[in-house]
Amino acid sequence: MIKHAYHTVIAAFALLHVVSCSNDIDKIQLLADPEHLPLEKGKNITIVYTDSGWMKAKVVAPALQRFATATRNETELPEGVSVTFFNRNQQAESFISARYALRYDREHKMVAKKDVVLVNIKGDTLRTEELFWDETEQKIYSNQSVRITTPDEIILGKGFESNLDFSKYRIKEISGIISMNSAQ
Repeated sequence: MIKHAYHTVIAAFALLHVVSCSNDIDKIQLLADPEHLPLEKGKNITIVYTDSGWMKAKVVAPALQRFATATRNETELPEGVSVTFFNRNQQAESFISARYALRYDREHKMVAKKDVVLVNIKGDTLRTEELFWDETEQKIYSNQSVRITTPDEIILGKGFESNLDFSKYRIKEISGIISMNSAQ
């Protein structure tokens, strides 16, 4: 009797295993498609951007995946990123952090997403959910809602554009300004 119950349990587990392991051929083909597989992968990476021997920016990320195919040429930083921008004297001038980033390698643009923070050397801080870095135009911009905090005020708006050191910026649609200097 125990032997019969044992065989029944084994048969049931085997049947469940076969049913649960059925493979969707489309999913298998998608995973094996070179378009969806990274050409390179890296952990704890640092990328330094230079111009005429001068360090312009330093990108640090816990993980990197680079895709290079006929239709896709991107570098994905799926676990977050921090970017530091430097002046000609090699001093840090501004800093971006985000929980996700994607660089469009052909266009020389990077988009940072999820809890994006941009800070300059004065301590001015921008917060948004999406921020672009255009390497060719040497600018940073967003079309999303932004919040800029300075020692004197908090500015809320939608759409933003700045130079790389975040010293000259404009908000396209200001929706509110809160003064930090209240009259006493």
